Amino acid sequence: MFKKKRPAVLLIDGQCLLCNGITRFVVKRDKAKTFQFASLQSEAGQQFLRDGKLATGDLNTFVMIQNGKYFIKSSAALRVLRELDGLWPLLYVFIAVPQAWRNVFYDLIAQNRYRWFGKTDVCMLPTNELKDRFMENGVHAQQTEKTE
Repeated sequence: MFKKKRPAVLLIDGQCLLCNGITRFVVKRDKAKTFQFASLQSEAGQQFLRDGKLATGDLNTFVMIQNGKYFIKSSAALRVLRELDGLWPLLYVFIAVPQAWRNVFYDLIAQNRYRWFGKTDVCMLPTNELKDRFMENGVHAQQTEKTE
């Protein structure tokens, strides 16, 4: 019998307009509903970060939690693309580029995202269509391991 695949969790900066756009991008191309979302600033996001032994104050990171493993920065982004509909999974070939090189590009964008794309003072409010995919406060992550 087939085991149902658990949804992956994406932790995003809820005040970053680029991150909000990425969330909408992923949802639109995730017909299988592979991903659930939580803001890094939310109670659930903070608990996931603590459980993964990641810095709770670092909003310059993108985190994907899948099957109990934590992926961050460019590794997380490429793994997300691998799960999307369309031709996006083809970009996963860039996983072969050394992580340090990939993260130089990632860090450049992360450090300038507010200046380039803007920032809001409030976290994104999910539409009715997305509400069931956003984690509410009080969610506690299961025991997991950090992988980059």
